[in-house]
Amino acid sequence: MSADTYTTIASEASAVYREKMSRFLAFAHPVASASEVKEKVAEYRKKYYDARHVCWAYVLGADRKTFQSNDDGEPSGTAGRPILGQINSAELSNVLVVVVRYFGGIKLGTSGLISAYKEATRMVLDEAEKVERHEETLISFVFPYLSMNSVMKLVKNSGARIKSQDFNNSCVMEIIIRSDNAEALRRGLSDIDGVSVHE
Repeated sequence: MSADTYTTIASEASAVYREKMSRFLAFAHPVASASEVKEKVAEYRKKYYDARHVCWAYVLGADRKTFQSNDDGEPSGTAGRPILGQINSAELSNVLVVVVRYFGGIKLGTSGLISAYKEATRMVLDEAEKVERHEETLISFVFPYLSMNSVMKLVKNSGARIKSQDFNNSCVMEIIIRSDNAEALRRGLSDIDGVSVHE
């Protein structure tokens, strides 16, 4: 697997785990940023306002070095960390797992909580379809109309996708490309007359 490649989930998934009258509703989402995670968690807190705990964890990036977990009032290390552990065991990235707990009146104890959050997360990740993705880089640049053919040929051959383009006196374009290939494309664009690549 190249440095910009990672495995994530294709779409949302959900599962329910029950333990001694407590219900653990588990939800997995593909996510692209920490701000998206924040929004999703806020949605779950609002939707399940009557639940005792809304615990979560996420991992981001092909290197899987950006991560966070939250116990939301459960004893420290009994919820967020087991959720995170399961995401890591599955070697997934760009994934958020939220586990909503409805307390059933019977205390589970520390080890009981850890295994319940672990199991709920394992179940929801088993439900989710896994896909391979590549980290991508956005490149924006300006070029004169005369360089249009050279630019379009280079972009097409690089396999990049055009995000936006605006052709007036000077042409402005934003493209998205696999991170591993971004540097070569930047160099190629800089070699074309009049092209100015934004840093």
